Amino acid sequence: MHTERVVLRGGTVITMDARLGVLPRADVLIEGETIAAIGPDLGGVDAELIDASGAVVMPGLIDTHRHTWQAFLRGIAADWTLGQYMTGLHLGLSGLFTPADTYAGNFVGAVEALDSGITTLLDWSHNVNSPEHSDAAVTALRDAGLRAIFAHGGGADMYQVPSRVPHDQDVRRVRTEHFPSDDALVTMAMALRGPQFATLDVTEGDLALARELGLAVTMHAGDGEWGRSRPVQRLKDRGLLGPDITFVHCNTLGDDELRFIADSGGSVSIAPDIEMQMGHGWPATGRLMSAGIRPGLSIDTCVSNGGHLFGTMRLTLATQRAIDNSEPGASDRPAVTLTSHDVLSFGTVDGARVSGMEHKIGSLTPGKQADILLVRADTLALAPLNNPVGQIVYAAHPGLVDTILVAGKIVKRSGVLSGDLLKRACRLAGEHRDSLFERAGTFDEALGAGGRLKSAEDFDLAYRAHRRNAVILLRPEITVRHDGRRER
Repeated sequence: MHTERVVLRGGTVITMDARLGVLPRADVLIEGETIAAIGPDLGGVDAELIDASGAVVMPGLIDTHRHTWQAFLRGIAADWTLGQYMTGLHLGLSGLFTPADTYAGNFVGAVEALDSGITTLLDWSHNVNSPEHSDAAVTALRDAGLRAIFAHGGGADMYQVPSRVPHDQDVRRVRTEHFPSDDALVTMAMALRGPQFATLDVTEGDLALARELGLAVTMHAGDGEWGRSRPVQRLKDRGLLGPDITFVHCNTLGDDELRFIADSGGSVSIAPDIEMQMGHGWPATGRLMSAGIRPGLSIDTCVSNGGHLFGTMRLTLATQRAIDNSEPGASDRPAVTLTSHDVLSFGTVDGARVSGMEHKIGSLTPGKQADILLVRADTLALAPLNNPVGQIVYAAHPGLVDTILVAGKIVKRSGVLSGDLLKRACRLAGEHRDSLFERAGTFDEALGAGGRLKSAEDFDLAYRAHRRNAVILLRPEITVRHDGRRER
């Protein structure tokens, strides 16, 4: 518990609180972990003073779905399809991850997120192949110092699609040992495969387990061709929908399925960068809004796209505007259908609701936790501030994030993360990248071929030619084992 008092003096405060709005010049008083007061002039208070003049003060950003363990593999999938990603990474390289690799991936990804202004991260952890992997993933999140949700997603052996393997029962131990309370800085959820990747019977059992343990659920649905299998309809028919489920992507779900989610009280996380890059389909932003669902935003994976939400907000808005503007008569509309305030809300208030933390974070509201950013506005990127919300969405970037507080603790000041977080993350990224590639064989020849690998089949052949001990899904019924033998 922090007992310090801090006052952020004289900034432009974007509260994302409907009652308080945007304050052109105001102070924010923090006592311990919480926001105590916000006002144009709080006067002389006995507190550490941080000069926020020339800065935007705003809520920390919230990433509602990230495969954090993949962080030190950034960039390798920049030119891959979704099939190549599943074959080469999740069902290939993932099998080579040691617990130390998992720690490094989660630490690197969490520090990257924090440094960019993401103060809350849902870690969709679907490569915890042993209890030791799970322990390492949780420890890394705690060491990074941000607010996080560890969403236990099991290991690669659960992804032999369509899987008949129930969720890893080690989730019970993780819940008991690591997360006896739901009120810590790092909490827990379950990342389930759902009916796209597991049988409906297995999905029903997995949901029952999550509900027994009192854990919220996050699952992929509506991503690419898999999403056309009516996964939400099938859950509805079994009476399995509920307010404890977040559906990730939703691109190819039917409009009626989106209404089913809304009617159930469920939530949605979208990842426009990866969805368009890997062929999930057009982001469902506008259709979700029409169904009464305000989504949260997510990075998904840094193996292809960047890891900061400023870019995601910008892309979310631009993509929906392009979709809207392609319709006949669009130029005659009296107003846009999606605003910059909507999108900033997706990254803050709505992200908090999707994460089950709307009572705690997402807006600068007295009584809430002090997860706060100071973004420099006295730069040519933002000065002068004519439209603070619009400029944050369209022009801000991680390089402008000057100061960050998480639960009232200053974790970044004057553009520099506290302690050795950045140096250690960079060192771990390089060391574990090199070690993993060495274990995988001549990676540069097999996987680093850029445009030379044109299909998932090419990728599979190249990978097997250079490394026998990879677990690769060739067809749903045939798998290459660690010893190189095929198993039906």
